[in-house]
Amino acid sequence: MEKVTVNTFRERKEAGEKLTMITCYDYSTAKLVDQSGIDSILIGDSLGMTMLGYEDTLSVTLEDMIHHSAAVARGAKHPLIVCDMPFMTYSTGVRDAVINAGRLIQEGHAHAVKLEGGVEVKDEIAAIVAAKIPVCAHIGLTPQSVNAFGGFKVQGKDEATVKKLLADAKAVEEAGAFAVVLECVPGPLAKKVTDMLSIPTIGIGAGVDCDGQVLVYQDMLGMFDDFVPKFVKQFAHVGEAMVKGFKDYDEAVKNKSFPTKEHEFSMDESLLDEK
Repeated sequence: MEKVTVNTFRERKEAGEKLTMITCYDYSTAKLVDQSGIDSILIGDSLGMTMLGYEDTLSVTLEDMIHHSAAVARGAKHPLIVCDMPFMTYSTGVRDAVINAGRLIQEGHAHAVKLEGGVEVKDEIAAIVAAKIPVCAHIGLTPQSVNAFGGFKVQGKDEATVKKLLADAKAVEEAGAFAVVLECVPGPLAKKVTDMLSIPTIGIGAGVDCDGQVLVYQDMLGMFDDFVPKFVKQFAHVGEAMVKGFKDYDEAVKNKSFPTKEHEFSMDESLLDEK
């Protein structure tokens, strides 16, 4: 299995071959993803909700991202590892953006960083790229802007937001991003963006025509059924299997069917005789 790089992304776009990206936040899961052939791992700030139980991504810190990114990097050897820059780590100036991106590479051992926004962050993207750090952009629904948007809403359904998304797409490409995530964007608009850019588009809730797709692994593995986004397909039902396993273990211990003698270590029992 070959190592995936930012050059692989460009080559796949040119060849018309699809790209795959999945979230991951820990060493054990990263080892499993590494065996799957998936092209890229995203250590998303979605870990705030999926791993830490927050209501949104805004409470996630740079230290959180470094901690989880380093764990993933120890487990995954083939995918391109992209780490999110969390809220307020690139909004206080170009210098801060470059320093914080550098920490995700140096300490988190990511191969690239991802940040949300378009025209408004083009200078930050350009500066990070100039520091020899690859950047994946993220436009459309940007979860760190949930309060500004007034909730998690599909973007690009009126003239103003269509114009903004097209301008954002051009801006991040011109700034040097190697790819761009399109989140919750109507399919026809995502196709237009994909066709007009030379860099790959990675869709999440952005239709069938993007150059690649990304999903949160807990969603696509069916770990939780209390809410399934419209754009998610569940490729397994791991949550059901895990709950069954936990219940079976609980029952076995309590009815004394586990452990049994086969799970014990033996010894010379004469050592227990009183001397």
